[in-house]
Amino acid sequence: MEIPTGTQCHFSKGLLLSVLALWILQGSWAALRIRKIPEQPQKNQDLLLSVQGLPDTFQDVVWYQGEETDGGTRLFSYIPDLQRPQRDGNAMKQRDIVGFPNGSMLLRHAQPSDSGTYHVEVTINPSWTMHASTEVQVAEKLPVSTGNMTAIITGSLISGSLFIGIIAYLLVTRGWRSRSHRMATTGKPELDPSRNSGDNNIYEVMPSPVLLVSPLSDAGSTNATAPQPLPPLPLPPPPLQPESVLENHQYQELLNPDPAPYCQLVPSP
Repeated sequence: MEIPTGTQCHFSKGLLLSVLALWILQGSWAALRIRKIPEQPQKNQDLLLSVQGLPDTFQDVVWYQGEETDGGTRLFSYIPDLQRPQRDGNAMKQRDIVGFPNGSMLLRHAQPSDSGTYHVEVTINPSWTMHASTEVQVAEKLPVSTGNMTAIITGSLISGSLFIGIIAYLLVTRGWRSRSHRMATTGKPELDPSRNSGDNNIYEVMPSPVLLVSPLSDAGSTNATAPQPLPPLPLPPPPLQPESVLENHQYQELLNPDPAPYCQLVPSP
């Protein structure tokens, strides 16, 4: 049985179109991908699942969490042509998820329980649907490596040493300033109280403005400390007399001696 030539040509064109459509579909499947921002989300951090490679026009976008893509794992669907484009699914629960017109989704305040597999399904037309998936792992806390831990410990020790050094410097400087202020006020250096640990008083030696006199009972010290009396002033010389007067005066003394010196002689017992 022979196949007509026209029928064979139509069959060949149909097969070629089918293969071409399958090739385009596979290329589109490979082009659609999900980018996580950030790549390693932490607890209470916002996570953006950005869809890349999406055509400019599409009918709807559906997000799933889990290994299967069914109604129980559907998070939400996004239909751009509707007034309220986002419709939440059964797996949304109490999560705060926002969909965008470019097919991306934002998970606010991510928790460790949000970890798992996320699927996105984009319907371009009834005969063309694109898929992509990614794994999300929300960490409980930021892991600290050995190098980071060493740097943190070293920085803490250096900061503590600097703080102690600053406190010691301030205390020493304050002591010096206080001592300098006292010396500037009194004009004399302050005595060191450590020389006499039994006496907390501070003594100063000052010159006495008056002469100190010892008691009468200490005659020796009084004579030693009392000032010596001044010698009497010499009498002025007698006036000069003529020679004749001097000679007559001498004869008068011989003729009339003064008995006073002899009267003053008292015999000793």
